[in-house]
Formats: sequence, structure tokens, C-alpha cells
Amino acid sequence: MKNMKAILSLVLLLCSGSIWAQSITISGYVSEKKSGERLLGATVFIPDRNIGTTTNTYGFYSLTIPAGANTELRATYIGFAPFTQTITGEKNVTLNIELDQAKDLKEVVVTAQKDAIQTRTQMSAIDLPIETIKSLPAFMGEVDILKAIQLLPGVQGGNEGTSGLYVRGGGPDQNLILLDGVPVYNASHLFGFFSVFNADAIRSVEVIKGGFPARYGGRLSSVIDINMKEGDKNKLHGEGGIGLIASRLMLEGPIQKGKSSFMVSGRRTYIDVLAQPLMRGNLKSGYYFYDLNGKANFKITEKDHIYISGYFGNDKFYARQTEDNGTWGASSFNTGLRWGNITAVGRWNHEFSPKLFGNLTTYYSQYQFLISAQNKSTFTNVNEDYLLKYTSGINDKAVKYDFDFLPGPNHFIKAGVGYIAHTYKPGAQQIKLKSSVQDLDTTFGVKDINAGEIDGYIEDDIRISSKLKANLGVHWTGFTVRDQLYQAIQPRAGLRYLLSDEISLKASYVQMNQFIHLLTNSSIGLPTDLWVPVTDRVPAQKSHQAAIGAAYTHNTGIEISVEGYYKTMENVLEYKEGASFFNSSTSWEDKVEIGKGKSYGGELFLQKKKGKFTGMLGYTLSWTTRQFDNLNNGEEFPYRYDRRHDVKVAGIYKLSNSIELSAEWIYGTGNAITMPLGMYQGQDGQEVAIYGSRNGYRMPAYHRGDVSVKFWKQRKGWERAWIISAYNIYNRMNPFYVYSETNNGKTTFKQISLFPIIPSISYQFKF
Repeated sequence: MKNMKAILSLVLLLCSGSIWAQSITISGYVSEKKSGERLLGATVFIPDRNIGTTTNTYGFYSLTIPAGANTELRATYIGFAPFTQTITGEKNVTLNIELDQAKDLKEVVVTAQKDAIQTRTQMSAIDLPIETIKSLPAFMGEVDILKAIQLLPGVQGGNEGTSGLYVRGGGPDQNLILLDGVPVYNASHLFGFFSVFNADAIRSVEVIKGGFPARYGGRLSSVIDINMKEGDKNKLHGEGGIGLIASRLMLEGPIQKGKSSFMVSGRRTYIDVLAQPLMRGNLKSGYYFYDLNGKANFKITEKDHIYISGYFGNDKFYARQTEDNGTWGASSFNTGLRWGNITAVGRWNHEFSPKLFGNLTTYYSQYQFLISAQNKSTFTNVNEDYLLKYTSGINDKAVKYDFDFLPGPNHFIKAGVGYIAHTYKPGAQQIKLKSSVQDLDTTFGVKDINAGEIDGYIEDDIRISSKLKANLGVHWTGFTVRDQLYQAIQPRAGLRYLLSDEISLKASYVQMNQFIHLLTNSSIGLPTDLWVPVTDRVPAQKSHQAAIGAAYTHNTGIEISVEGYYKTMENVLEYKEGASFFNSSTSWEDKVEIGKGKSYGGELFLQKKKGKFTGMLGYTLSWTTRQFDNLNNGEEFPYRYDRRHDVKVAGIYKLSNSIELSAEWIYGTGNAITMPLGMYQGQDGQEVAIYGSRNGYRMPAYHRGDVSVKFWKQRKGWERAWIISAYNIYNRMNPFYVYSETNNGKTTFKQISLFPIIPSISYQFKF
């Protein structure tokens, strides 16, 4: 507790010197004029005093300045025309700002841009504009937010075509993926080839890889904060698309014009429908997934707003076969897989004063996975019905309260508390047998585990001088399971020093603790994720990450950042050799090895957000290892997704008012895998493989190029577009899987490639 007391004392001491005897506060909301939707991260500043702030998630801002002469206030947001107004510096001002979308798309010169990357205290964070994501080439025509995130430095993708994320050496369970503030535990469709996020329903995407502010906790490697659109308060409109494998539609509009709005969207694949005419005989099978997003917001008073939102999505695979043997009898066999997420969240935010903003959130989140197989038969008047089910999952019920306090232009304080009730379902099997001879109904496996998680945080973004800013904070977590309390105090610190108006140096240190583990079996291509809590035998994951870097904005608007980082991880899990999720009679605690990891490297990122040509370039040089006492003879070995070099380039060019070109190119060092060095003949005559070090072999390097061209046309009251794209344009046969084969004493390695060049076409519309 000494560390927490020291940090709190420092924050209070710094705050005490920033509140002037005579001052005024300017506060309000920044929104888009056309739709009335609040703008997150808009910059509000006073140019002649060189002070400013940014809007929070709900578009709220507050600036406290010395009372006195009139002053000019400005508000800016990328893609919108700047707003300017003269403020009389005699009394508090409530000013709600509406920004118009910029009409001039030509290149502009950016001078002293107050929201530029070099001015922010936060490092290792990137905002991805939704319009950029939707303009990039799409796999099979489906825009995918997580695949766009894979283009960032420090973020590795999983296997060919999948949407998995491995951030700075971390595993997929170490990413906190938030949809409107609610954790999403499995963010993949189609066995990982698509994500669950429909881009038409999304307002903003922020990716944080390090330097985590104290308000975030629970994961080691990244935060992916995704917010849904609020809905247009003034006019009903929508957009959608029809592709080769899926179609989607989004509608938004006012409930009460100017005061409340809604947004609803849906997406479904139709692979199962298209495949039905190709089915022959008595076998019927199919696969599809769907998403439903919804959100409504209500302005109760000038200071009170309520938001309700939710997500519901499922993947389903099914196969049915029937046999009719005439007088002998008949049989039917049904099997299926189903997995999906449900989230529901309610928010009430209240403006207590021009300096204090509060937000109450309550939410529910569920992930569930189900495998089932049923066989029914009738033979010689004997009926039999056999059913086998396997289920696993997790659900959360939570409540939290967050505060934003802005006592003056030198401080932006955030604080909050929350509680989550977790229910873990580590896996249960059910067997039912009903026949003319006997009945059986039994369930076995690990019982549900209930746990409670309480956390609290405080952080302050402090302006120490005109050149030096700091973000100091602390996050505390208490986790209770099986009558045991586990807790952790996690300090956070970030510094930014301006060398000039265009360039700054940054540094950060964070400690993160994670009280949840993901058990995944890499040999099975199914979403068999088992989420399990810490126990007295399996401790919490813990990481320390330090980073240092520089940020620069050129006068053309090109942002450049360079960072180096070093991260250690403790208590990471892997299945023991030969273990898997199927054997539910054995506790999951007996199936895992506990070890540690390490990741370090450097990242370069260039991004251009304005003009006819926009794009980004990222390069990562990194090393990532794991070490387990009972694996690889206790020696350190490369992590599967350790990639020495990783290069990503993406560009979008508006050729004319009706044609847009886009392309991307990706290169990465091959994944590390374990392969046999040779074979020998055992006593039973069977050949036995001889293995060297774990993950001691590298697949061939991965690289591919994707291209897209968009033709759009403005109609009266609506617009439409045709998008033609090609995935893997030069038909690179990238390795998906490598295996060994021995013939006549000679061992050869063979490669399985998954995707050749894949052209696609889709149709989009907006009204």
C-alpha cells in the first residue's frame, strides 16, 4: 500500500497548485453537426494560452483558465472543419460545439496541430479511422477490423488468413477486447478467418500496446477499445453491402429528433444456402455465422444521458445424415458445433459540475461453445437414442463507476471502481442413452467455478511545464475464488517531453496482472477456448513492460513514431505434452505447465491521415521466447509467433471523385515450429521420430499483396459502390502447415498452403 499512498499524495500535491483563485471553466460536448453524434478524442484548446484538452468517450470536455480578457477557443477533429469562437473571460461558459465535415479534401498544411501524436502523453497507442479500415482491401470482400489491426507494428497475425492477434509477444488471451466497454472473450467467426465486428456499426477503434493508463486492467499485452455508433439524432439513414459470402445492413436514426437515437445492424453469411444445391444423397451439412448490433441513447436532461447497447452473434456448423433400410429399420445422425458471444450494457453519464463528469456502467457478457452428436436408430423394433454433448464458456455480470475530473488545464484526473461476478465453465460432457433396453443420463467434468473481481484506479495526466507532461496512476485488483483472495497493485507511469513543436520524446513503465487464463490446443482448428481463473495451484499472470520512443509530425501531416520496448511475463500457461480439453474427467489444473516469457524489440510506424493519398507503414524487429521447467529440457525456446522481421505497408489513393485505389503488402519471418530431426526403428518395428529443440525450425517467410479498386456513384439521396479486390494478388503459396514424411529411410518436409489468389466483388450502398 505504500506505493499507492505515495502516488496519491503526489497527485493531490500537484493538483493543489493548479487551481487558481480567479478562474473560469468552459465545458460542454463536441458533436458532429449533421448526425448529432458525439465525437471522442476531439481537441479543444486556447491557442494564445497554449493549453487544451480532448473530449472523453462521450464527447465531454472541460477547460479551466484564468479569468480576464476575451480569448479565442478552437475545436478540431480529423475530417472536420475547425471551429472557432471568442469567449468572454468573466464567468463560466457552457458551450456545446458542432463540427461540420470538411468539404475540401485537398492536402492541407498542418501547423502546431494540438492533437498531433507528439503532444500526447500516451505512447504505444494508435487510433485507426473507420473509413481507413473500410477502404483497405478485404479478404473475400468482408471488411475486418482485427485484420486491419494486424497491419500495425508490434501486432502479429495468427495463421494464414485468420484474425488472431499476438501483441508484443503475448498470447491471444492477453488482449483485452472491449466493445462499448464490455469484454468480448472470443472475437472470431469461421474458425478465426473473420472477426465478430461489423465495421458499419463501429464508430472508433483504439489499439494500446503499452504504456497502459491506470483505467485499464485485467490483461497483459494490449487493449483494443471499440465503440459502436450512437445513431443519427436528426435523420434516418443506413448503409449496407452484398458480398460473395455475406450481406449486411445498418440503420440509424432519431427516436425523438435531436434528443435520442438508435442504431441497429445485422450481418449473415449464406455459405449454407449456396451449398445446398450441391448436396447429393442423404447427407445435408452447412455452416453460417451472423451478428446483430444495437444501440440507443437518450438525452434525459442537459446533464444526463442514458445509453443502451448490445451484441449477439453465433457460428453454427451442422451435418445430418439419414439411412432407411426398409423393413430392417432406419437411422439418423446429427452433429454440430455452435459458439458465440452475447453482450449487453447500460450506461448513465451525469455532469456533476463543469469540472466533474461521472459514468455508471452495468453489463453482461457471455461466451459459450457447444459440440453435440446424436444418433437415433430403429432396428427390428428396438429404438435407441444416443446423445453426446460437450459445453464450455464464461459469463460476467458487472457494475462500475468512472469519474473524469478536470480541476484546471494542467490536470485530467480519471478514477473509478468496479466489480465483476465471473462464472467459468471449464468443460462438461453429457451422455444420454434412451433405448428399449436401458436409460442413461449422466454429466461429468469440471464443475462451474464462481469468482469475484473488484478493482479501483486513479490516474492523472499532468502538465508539469510547457514541455513536460506525465501520466501517473495506479490500478488495484482483488480477485476471490474458492474462498481465497488474490490481489495486485499495478503502478503505471508515462512521460512526454517536447523537444520542439514537432517532435517529442516519450517513456513509460507499466505493471499488468491478469487473473484469467486461456487454455487452447493448437493442434485442433476449433474455437475450443477454455477460460479458467487463477487458483492456489495456477497463479495470476504478471508482466512488466518498459518502453522509450520518439514521435514526430511533419508539416504535411505525416506522423512518425519510433519505439523500443522490453517486456517480461510470468505464469503463462501451455498444455502438457499430449493433453487436451476433451478429457473432462481430469482437472484442467493437472493438464498445464506454468512458465515465463520475454519479448523485446523496436517498432517504426508512419501514418498519413489526410489528403488524396493516405496510408501507413510499419516495421517491427523483435525477439519473443518462452521457458517452462518441464518442456524443452527446461531451456528457453522461441515462441510460436516469434518473428524477427515484420513489415506492413498499406495505401489508399483517391484517383477521382468516383474511383479509389487501395493496396497492402505484408512480410513476416516464418513461424517457429517443432519438426523431427530424424527417425529410428523402435523395438516394435514402428518408426520413432527424433526431435531437437522446441520450435527450433522456421517455416518459410510469409508475404503477400492485396489490391482493391472502388467505383462509387452519387445518386439523388443515396450512393452506391462496386468494390473489386484480390487477396494474395501474386499467388504466393504461403505455408499454413508443415509436416514430415519418411519413405525408405529418407525424411522430407512438405508444406500445406491454404489460400491462392482469391478475387472478390461486392456491392455497397448508403442512403
